[in-house]
Amino acid sequence: MALLQAARAKELGLSDSRAKSWGLNRAIFYAAAKRGFKTRAGPHGKGGRKSVEKRKETFLLGDEMAYTSKKGARTYFIIGGTPQTEADFERQITARFGTHFNRAWKEALRIVNEYPDDVLRSQNRFFNEVYRPRRDELALKWTKMSG
Repeated sequence: MALLQAARAKELGLSDSRAKSWGLNRAIFYAAAKRGFKTRAGPHGKGGRKSVEKRKETFLLGDEMAYTSKKGARTYFIIGGTPQTEADFERQITARFGTHFNRAWKEALRIVNEYPDDVLRSQNRFFNEVYRPRRDELALKWTKMSG
């Protein structure tokens, strides 16, 4: 999910770093949605880091909304009070692919490039027309590639 979402965001005009932040954010969001949005207490009690929460703003990628917050000079997507940074993407996504990341990234970009902007700008259509039909195939292929 993270790789296709990042490719989607890149195709819709976000920089590499913001696209990767988006991709990781959406992967975390959908995983939480699948589990039923169970909450965990963060370092500042329920709800996570209050300093980040106070500065959050909304961002729309098409019809899909996510929260953002500044961390230094950069703006990142956040969930649960935690920003998703390039380093997080590198550690949680890129590292899984090892030397094959660029091949998987190019494939994800090629896939999303096959769809018109109206599909990419729709949360529902992206999920149902791009992600869902490929998730099992890509998960298997990319797992084998990275293993």
